[in-house]
Amino acid sequence: MPFSTPVASGPFLILGIGVDDMFIMISCWQRTRVHDKVEDRMAETYKEAAVSITITSLTNALAFYIGLLTPFRSVQSFCMYTGTAILFCYIYNITFFGACLALNGRREKGNRHWLTFRKVETPNEDKKSNACSVGGAYDPDTGAEEDTPINVFFKKYYGPFLTNIWTKVFVVFLYAGYLAGSIYGCFQMEEGIDLKYLAPDDSYVASYYDNEDRYFSSYGPFVMFVIKDENFQYWDKSARENLNMCLKEFESSDFVAKNITISWLDSYEQTGLDISDKNVFMRNLPTFLNVSGFYRDVNISSGKILASRFFIPSSNITTATDEKNMLNFFRDTASTCGQNMDLSYPADLLVYHPAFIYFDQYAVIVSNTIQNIVAATVVMLVISLLLIPNPVCSLWVTFAIASVIVGVAGFMALWDVNLDSISMINLVICIGFSVDFSAHISFAFVSSSKKTPNDKAIDALYNLGYPIIQGAVSTVAGVVVLSASKSYIFRTFFKILFLVILFGAAHGLVFIPVFLTFFGVCGISSGVEDEKPSMSHVDTPVSNSVEEEKPVDSNTTQQPVQKPGQFEIMKISSL
Repeated sequence: MPFSTPVASGPFLILGIGVDDMFIMISCWQRTRVHDKVEDRMAETYKEAAVSITITSLTNALAFYIGLLTPFRSVQSFCMYTGTAILFCYIYNITFFGACLALNGRREKGNRHWLTFRKVETPNEDKKSNACSVGGAYDPDTGAEEDTPINVFFKKYYGPFLTNIWTKVFVVFLYAGYLAGSIYGCFQMEEGIDLKYLAPDDSYVASYYDNEDRYFSSYGPFVMFVIKDENFQYWDKSARENLNMCLKEFESSDFVAKNITISWLDSYEQTGLDISDKNVFMRNLPTFLNVSGFYRDVNISSGKILASRFFIPSSNITTATDEKNMLNFFRDTASTCGQNMDLSYPADLLVYHPAFIYFDQYAVIVSNTIQNIVAATVVMLVISLLLIPNPVCSLWVTFAIASVIVGVAGFMALWDVNLDSISMINLVICIGFSVDFSAHISFAFVSSSKKTPNDKAIDALYNLGYPIIQGAVSTVAGVVVLSASKSYIFRTFFKILFLVILFGAAHGLVFIPVFLTFFGVCGISSGVEDEKPSMSHVDTPVSNSVEEEKPVDSNTTQQPVQKPGQFEIMKISSL
């Protein structure tokens, strides 16, 4: 698989994904009890984090591998490299980083400093002392670490605020505005990529195209019209007339400038020679080509013309749609001329320009983008159905994916990003990332043992709000350096990924929690709360948890105690 330019942006993305997976494992590790054996803490960490990381790595890798369906080699190369890197990143996280956690657990067990690894005083109830050896404040009796300030913020402030009736009304109107702006942007989207963007900003190529647009905007590329037929008899008057009729047919189009076609054959006719005689034609042709400057336009070998070319100037080419239509017209006309020439066989004709490789994209870019998005969305829906034990909430996940895609497509157009092979890569990526936030916040909502939809939403935010923020920030931080790049490809990558993370996090932290409260059917009814305290405390302080109901005997081995909210813990995917 060749290494293409877009692949160079992959390491920045993988950095964000890898760090996010590490956040998940660290957070699960922090929910274990410091007093337990390292083996037990590792088992508890992998019980929660490994499954979550596996699911998210699978969704992200599949989103990239689906990009292999595109016919563009640069897109295939990027998707193959990045998808494979995600799998390796997953393997490293569950092996190498897991081993690092185990070593860190032994350091904590040995009461050694986190930086110098020197022995420190026996941990006491002083939080600063605990931070040096354990890494955070914890209950000295149970070994359970305390909630972080951000988790407390989501539980006591943000969650209740978001589930307030007036806040819900505002969120609905906010979403309507978001959707309206996105749809408006979609109608403003343009296809194609300006050729100057394929070079760095400070390249002379960019300056050349700027001057060309400024002074010669009335004319487009000079397209080569090539006769590849070595049996074509240029000296035959009838053959020349058929050729001239074909060139006139090109000039009849609005895409072609009139009467300025560059033809070596017309110039040869004006020399006054009797070119209807084959011997005269072939004997004098080499001299004429060298003197007139047309020597590159005719390929002569062993006294025979193997091929020749003419230049047809295009005009009125202002948009990617014009370029696509011009390309189709030129090819159709060349095919028709080859069939209609008054010869005993079809003439082998073609049209060519170096920019045609980019114009060819426009014919398939929309259909391929839709194909990849639909295929990836179906795969994400299947994974959501496997992950979330409720079909209604799985449909909400699909809705969120579609909503994020529409938002990214609309706002990238408003941010001066056209639909091309580069942006198509990122639109496929956004499917894998958008499902991360929505699927797992829905899973937390469904899994919550709370009775009311509002309490379920608060519980989901309490368990997943912090990981969502960590994942979003780490991913954006991994690619923010690309925003200052002199390459259009890298800047486009940053713009779209930034929109994906922004809108994905907004859906996970704002829109989806509110919308789920409108449909209490998404919850799984359970009698757990009637029989024992909930595992996800929202209204009850942590100090009233299960650990306090039964004293811990210091002479016995303590078994892991379920910390509040551990069943709903951080099923957030790699961004």
